Amino acid sequence: MKILVVNAGSSSLKYQLFDMDTEAVLAKGLCERIGIDGIITHKCPGKDNYKASVAFPDHKAAIECVLSLLVDKEKGVIGSVDEISAVGHRFAHGGEKLNKSAILGDQELEYLESIVGLNPLHGPPAISGLKACKEVMPSVNHVGVFDTSYYSNMEEHAYIYPIPYELYEKHKIRRYGFHGTSHRYVAAKAAEVLGNKDAKIITCHLGNGSSITATVNGKAVDTSMGFTPQDGVPMGTRSGALDPTVVTFIQKAEGLTAEEADKILNKESGLLGISGISSDCRDVSIAAEEGNPRAQLALKILVHHIKKLIGSYVAEMNGVDALVFTAGIGENDAPIRAAVCREMSFLGIEIDEEVNAKAPRGSFADISKAGAKVKTLVIPTNEEYMIALDTQNLTK
Repeated sequence: MKILVVNAGSSSLKYQLFDMDTEAVLAKGLCERIGIDGIITHKCPGKDNYKASVAFPDHKAAIECVLSLLVDKEKGVIGSVDEISAVGHRFAHGGEKLNKSAILGDQELEYLESIVGLNPLHGPPAISGLKACKEVMPSVNHVGVFDTSYYSNMEEHAYIYPIPYELYEKHKIRRYGFHGTSHRYVAAKAAEVLGNKDAKIITCHLGNGSSITATVNGKAVDTSMGFTPQDGVPMGTRSGALDPTVVTFIQKAEGLTAEEADKILNKESGLLGISGISSDCRDVSIAAEEGNPRAQLALKILVHHIKKLIGSYVAEMNGVDALVFTAGIGENDAPIRAAVCREMSFLGIEIDEEVNAKAPRGSFADISKAGAKVKTLVIPTNEEYMIALDTQNLTK
C-alpha cells in the first residue's frame, strides 16, 4: 500500500511517498515559493536529486508537479498515480471535535474552516493543500492527522485555564497542545525500548519550536504548549510562558496594538530576543562559546525552563521511567542535553556525558549512565511515518 503524505505551508508543500508494506520512503521533496516563482526539490533513494524552477501559482499546481515527478520514467518511482492508495495530511489543529485522525469529507472540511480563528497561521495553508489534493486526486481517501489530537484524552484539570469558565464555553479557550504527532511517535518508541507500554515518559521536542509532554500508558497527561504554540519553554523567536500581565504592560508602556505585542512575543523573543544574535540555537551556541554574555544567558534560560517542566511532570506522574530528547536541538545538541540532565540525580536522571558527547547526530542513542533509575534516550522523530501509518489504518 502506497501512501502520500502532504504538509502544506502558506508558500510551501512538503511531501513523502511511503511504501507501507516495507515502511520505506520511496520519494520525498519540497515545493517552495508557491504563488511567487516556484522551486521544487525531489529526492528518491538510489537516484540523482532533482531541483528545478517551476511556476507554482497555487497549491494545485504544486501537487500536480509532484505527481508528474512521481510517475516520471527517469525521476519517478511509480508507474501510475493509481498506485497511491490514500493521502495523509498534517494539520496543526483539529479543535475539540477532530480529536483523532479522520478521513476528511465535506463535514470535516467545513469544521476545519470554522476553527481557522484558533489556528490562523497554519490552518489556511493546510486547508488549501487539502483542497488542491482532493481536486487533483478525487478518487482516493484523504486523511487528516492532527497535532492536537494526542492531547484529547487529558483530564479537564490539565487543559482548562483558570479564567471565567464561560470564556472556555464561548471561545473554546483551553490548552490544546502541539507537536502531538512527534511526541506520540517518540513516546511509543521509548516504551518499546523499555519493554513497558505503561511507562511514564517525558518527551522533549526541542527545535525552533519546542514543547515537552508527559505520557503515561501511551496517553498524554500534560504538555507545555497551550492555547497556541506560544506557551511553554523559550523557543527560537517565541517567548514561551510568562506572566500574562507582561503582555498588557508592554502594550501600554510601548503604545502597541495587540497585533504589535503579539509580533514581539512570537517573532522577536526567545533565543533571538535574549541573545540579540539569532533564533538558531547553533548560532547562539557558537556565540556563547566565544564568550558572548547574552548568548550564554539565552541558553541558560532555555535549559532552566526545560528542567522546571521536567521536574513538574515527574511530580504530576509520581515518577518517570524515561526522558526522551528529539527534534533538531534534542537530536543534535549534546551540550544542551547535558546541561538539562545535570544535577537531576535526585529524580533518577543521570547521563553518561562521554556517551552523550559522542552520540551520532540525528540517530538513536541511549545516553543513560550505568545504573541510572531513569532511561535517558535520544530518539529521532518521524511525524511523516505516523501520518502515513494513521492514513493506512483508516483506509486499508
